Amino acid sequence: MTLTELRYLVALSETGHFRKAAEQCSVSQPTLSIAIKKLEEELGVSLFERARQQVATTPIGERIVEQAHAVLAETQTLRQLANLGKDPLGSMLSVGAIYTVGPYLFPRLVSRLQRLAPKMPLYIEENYTASLRAKLTSGELDAIFVALPFTETDVVTQTLFDEPFVVLLPQDHALAKQSHIEPRVLAEHRVLLMGEGHCFRDQVLEACPGLQQAMRENYARGNAVVEGSSLETLRHMVASGLGITVLPHSAAKEVTYGEHTLAVRPFADPGPTRSIALAWRASYPRPEAIDILNDALRDR
Repeated sequence: MTLTELRYLVALSETGHFRKAAEQCSVSQPTLSIAIKKLEEELGVSLFERARQQVATTPIGERIVEQAHAVLAETQTLRQLANLGKDPLGSMLSVGAIYTVGPYLFPRLVSRLQRLAPKMPLYIEENYTASLRAKLTSGELDAIFVALPFTETDVVTQTLFDEPFVVLLPQDHALAKQSHIEPRVLAEHRVLLMGEGHCFRDQVLEACPGLQQAMRENYARGNAVVEGSSLETLRHMVASGLGITVLPHSAAKEVTYGEHTLAVRPFADPGPTRSIALAWRASYPRPEAIDILNDALRDR
């Protein structure tokens, strides 16, 4: 049994597909398939149920995959411990963020880290919370920026800031005449949302009473609910006049169009907000790197 085989095992469990797992591991599909088969023969159990288009982890396979995550995380810790004699700010830091945070936080963070820790390059990844969680616990990422609530065993979570939600709408929209907008009013309008899997979508639906029911009724009438793959995509569709949307305040501050194209309105008090946190493994051996991340974010 090798660490490489364990990495293949975890990748196949995450993707549920031999080709996608091979691509994720940067190897050929036959190489990965042979390694998984060899591992199953060595352990004497079937780790996956193989179907034509997809594979599913068996019950015993799920337990072994969980342990493989732990082994890979400990391996990464060993590598980092071996570098403790070196400058803790002199090697790469791997940081992830959810899609609705990364584009607005990283530009500021990178420029400040270049000044505070010029020898510490950043590997940056944007992903869904579930994927970031898995990569943090496996050691693939050193720290992640997520929206609360977020809990994970042996992971430290530190709240960074609270961010209000705002409404983005065309300048000539009826709601643009209001100085503040009641969340319940949004159910009466076409609201553009992030796609399934984005936690910000769930937060918006929870914050705006009646919006989810209005979406169900649209589906029942055969009307498609418009969704976007990113906050920037939603902004473009609002600018085109397709509807309105809800954004975190940091995203709404970005100016893309002329000043008379879009309007931003706050919610009536108490308006919806989200809490953004930094999470890292309690065993992470470079606390100085985490401290410098915090320093960069406080350096406003």
